[in-house]
Amino acid sequence: MILAGRRLGSAPSLNRLAVQHCSAVLPLHYVYHNPLPTSSGASRPISSSSKLFSDDKPFTSLNQNTPFTLCFLRHGQSTWNRDNRFIGWTDTPLTADGVLEARVAGQILYKSGLMFDEAHTSLLRRSIRTTNLVLMETRQEYIQVNKSWRLNERHYGSLVGQNKKEVVEQFGPEKVKSWRRSWDDPPPPMESDHPYWPGKDMRYRNMLEKIPLAESLKDTRARTAVFWDETVVPSLKEGKTILIVGHENNLRSMIMRLENIDPKDVINLSLPRAVPLAYKLDADLKPIPRPDGKLDEATGFLNGVWLGGDDAVKKVLERDHKQVYDTSITENLETGGKWTTWRNWMEFAIGETDPNQSANSAHSEEDDQINDETRGKGADH
Repeated sequence: MILAGRRLGSAPSLNRLAVQHCSAVLPLHYVYHNPLPTSSGASRPISSSSKLFSDDKPFTSLNQNTPFTLCFLRHGQSTWNRDNRFIGWTDTPLTADGVLEARVAGQILYKSGLMFDEAHTSLLRRSIRTTNLVLMETRQEYIQVNKSWRLNERHYGSLVGQNKKEVVEQFGPEKVKSWRRSWDDPPPPMESDHPYWPGKDMRYRNMLEKIPLAESLKDTRARTAVFWDETVVPSLKEGKTILIVGHENNLRSMIMRLENIDPKDVINLSLPRAVPLAYKLDADLKPIPRPDGKLDEATGFLNGVWLGGDDAVKKVLERDHKQVYDTSITENLETGGKWTTWRNWMEFAIGETDPNQSANSAHSEEDDQINDETRGKGADH
């Protein structure tokens, strides 16, 4: 197989390795069966029977070649994802592996033929940078990107900064799962003298009274609902195709509403990083069932389509569950030799980082470390 101008060897065994150990396994699985665009700049696949701009109907959307009108995408791996720590509103950067996850998610979208009219994301750089990288890979840097605090991750209160597995050992898996995934059980509140109190961050200086002390999914949905109703719905009704790049819980809150998932069931809904979830919506903005008439096999809740397949996503979610709740596993499943093997192969598949990507969206590791160490420690920093 030729992949990005290179010949691949034993792809099947590498694919199995990635399925077991990588949050971005879906893109890897996908590119083995769908060669990526070459460095010569091969054009996006266009149906021979379609025209990008039709003469007999008014223009509404750039997306003329797929039936999807909405796509959700969780950001790539951040430093605290890697370290298995509660993040919340803390502004952790993408790791080098997170950059790869975002780029491959962009390649998945490019290969799908999806084109977006506008993108929406949070005020947190792991999500913003994922958006930038995805739009670079899809050749759509030109579209409008809206940022809102209402798309921030849920606030994890006093748990922020703590290791998830250590919290499980202290409080038990059922309580931690309730804090992380249930409808209306917020974690313990954060005090204003907490080292990661968001009120010390300049981006929130004009909304200090809106910063929560902690949030349940119910609280998170209350703020994302405002954004959905005031920003997303009008654009969808205009016929636009929307990309929303966010965080697991703010995306869960919107998907829960879109899919009408019962509050008592939402505790079992989890989302992987950097795997596009695409929806076809009817005139009332309700999900149109998948072609097979079934809900997705990865979560059992969704009419949306995981671009690339349900099986790989299911394996990723199983791995993520073990990373948090299985205290018998002492290895960090986000790192290690097998993860490094995956990363090397993804770099091989995609190629070297474009200098424009580094200039427009990257931070040096040294700068990111300084930012992480000083963020939230007061005016002296």
